[in-house]
Amino acid sequence: MNPLQIGNLKVNLPIIQGGMGVAISLSGLASAVANAGGIGVISAVAIGMTEPDYMKNYREANKRALRKEIRKARSLTDGVLGVNLMVAVTDYEELFTVALEEKIDVIILGAGLPLKLPQYVIEKGFENIHTKFIPKVSSAKAAKVIFSYWAKNFNFVPDAVIVEGPMAGGHLGFKPDDLQGELTPLADIVEETVNEISYFEKEFGKEIPVIAGGGIYTGRDMYEIMQKGAKGVKMGSRFVTTHECDASLKFKETYVNCKKEDITIIKSPVGLPGRAIKNSFVEKINSGETEPFKCYWKCLKSCDSKNVPYCIAQALHNAATGNMDKGFAFAGSKAYLATKIQSVSQVIMELKVDYYKMKYLEYLRNFLGQHFVPEQINIPIVIPHINIKLA
Repeated sequence: MNPLQIGNLKVNLPIIQGGMGVAISLSGLASAVANAGGIGVISAVAIGMTEPDYMKNYREANKRALRKEIRKARSLTDGVLGVNLMVAVTDYEELFTVALEEKIDVIILGAGLPLKLPQYVIEKGFENIHTKFIPKVSSAKAAKVIFSYWAKNFNFVPDAVIVEGPMAGGHLGFKPDDLQGELTPLADIVEETVNEISYFEKEFGKEIPVIAGGGIYTGRDMYEIMQKGAKGVKMGSRFVTTHECDASLKFKETYVNCKKEDITIIKSPVGLPGRAIKNSFVEKINSGETEPFKCYWKCLKSCDSKNVPYCIAQALHNAATGNMDKGFAFAGSKAYLATKIQSVSQVIMELKVDYYKMKYLEYLRNFLGQHFVPEQINIPIVIPHINIKLA
């Protein structure tokens, strides 16, 4: 398993923990993943809801909470840390600036095309900024738009790109019709994006890794998508059912107790489809009922608070704190595979074992011939310590 290289930033474990809001991935989970060798990511969306003055002073509460979580995570790890920002939020540029001021290692930009950058970046210059920039897209076309715009307007392109396929959890960058029936394989989107980005690698003389996310849950998933050109993976749902995850125990148990048929597509108030675990709240909203709320701050640029059936930020925060009757859990398509709550280090070990099993299986196939090796094989050894050098 090769390290993930993002410019001069070396990540020993090619795993980015997905940024999950509201308050699912904060300093606890992020620092644990960073300590395990991956990139631990703090979600900045509505992060100020953890602050006592959130209702009265939304902007300042968000900035203060993000700064606190970054600093707390830094006190717990020397590893690589990131912040996940939504382009669609009203205070996007302010949160972006806070993350830069705190010298975060990586900023992941999703929920919209990051064509506008904070004045902080323009004034300081990319070459003087420690942070790596990674947009998150759902297609090669979107990646091309972002890279072309940055190249033309900033004479700079992102340091990496995350491709998130239709099997991901949370808000999805796909039309509802694209999420029905046979889904576009993540491998296809990865290969298309690798081809699209190769032009910018040549133009700017740097390697730009493509990182795959959405439906990546096992070491086998990792191995297979990395054979298609991905240099690393982004995983969210797999880390929810860990002791270190910042969500409540009730939230985690929603994952452990769910079945495959419980995972469904919902229509979010922000106008995007999302993948979530069905519960009484979801069924209530789907039946046409509303959940009354008072909007203290227009946190999303596109939100029409007077006409939406519920406040999604409040619903997600309710769920994170264990009030599942007043909220719901976003989840990836494979969240039903969770069977227990374990430590991040245990999850990482399982991923490594599965990954190396697949690599060893491929080694045997190449050595012995395809028809001599079955699809599944039980290897009764601890794969990370195998003595055979795998090609």
